[in-house]
Amino acid sequence: MSIVDEIKRSYHQGGVLTKFIYVNIGVFIVVRLLQVFFSFAGGPGADYPLLMWISVPSDPGALLLKPWTILTYMFVHYKFIHFIFNILVLYWFGQLFMMFFSSRQLVGVYFLGGIAGAVMFIIVSNLIPALNHSILMGASASVMALLFAASVYRPNFTVYLMFFGQVKLKYIALVYFIIDLISISALQNAGGHFSHIGGAALGWYFAKQLMTGRDITMGFSRLADKIGGLFHKKSRMSVTYKRPMSDMEYNARKIKKQAELDRILEKIKRSGYDSLSKDEKKTLFDASKN
Repeated sequence: MSIVDEIKRSYHQGGVLTKFIYVNIGVFIVVRLLQVFFSFAGGPGADYPLLMWISVPSDPGALLLKPWTILTYMFVHYKFIHFIFNILVLYWFGQLFMMFFSSRQLVGVYFLGGIAGAVMFIIVSNLIPALNHSILMGASASVMALLFAASVYRPNFTVYLMFFGQVKLKYIALVYFIIDLISISALQNAGGHFSHIGGAALGWYFAKQLMTGRDITMGFSRLADKIGGLFHKKSRMSVTYKRPMSDMEYNARKIKKQAELDRILEKIKRSGYDSLSKDEKKTLFDASKN
């Protein structure tokens, strides 16, 4: 099997997180290859127009002419260090996110976090002219949304960090947030750091709303299903299969169930049993039988 076939198989068999990582890698490679072409065609000082068409502009008027950029920018990287760092933290925080939430929620939080980051970038760039940033690119705001969603939902969940040992998730999120706050004063990439804060705020809001029984990603998921349905014909035949569940998947599912049960019990403590929805009562009843 060739390398290309291996990549195709890995992409199609992988989950949503794997697909997001492959899309980010693919876009980075294409962008860099096209930069080589533009450099040869226009010389060393040639402008690079492609980035202007796939990155979010700080000018609202320019955004109206290129509305797709509010989605495309969160997959675009140009500098190698920026790219490799975002891929690594996307994989790491994405794995943590999937221990508590579903694939659909990961898609929703990734895109909504990216959109929130873009909105924050545009607002701040126009309120503070000294920032002087023309475009925004990168998955950082989306990654921050995933991190803060997990850390707010399960703040005391511990992870092992080299040189530090076991660290609670809430402290990792806090360190990232403080780094962004400190970095704003440098003004070099202040707009980008403000976008990270916008993504973090979306992740916080998602987790807080989910604790009350409201999933803010549902509307985005339904819209994505409708758009996807326009490009796929429905088959009359459906084939289902199950593969053996790995230890990591089993543990993630177990943690997710326990987190949902903890949320329901907290809701009973706060508002009483009658405040539960029909599904929440069923979940509580099923757990009592085990």
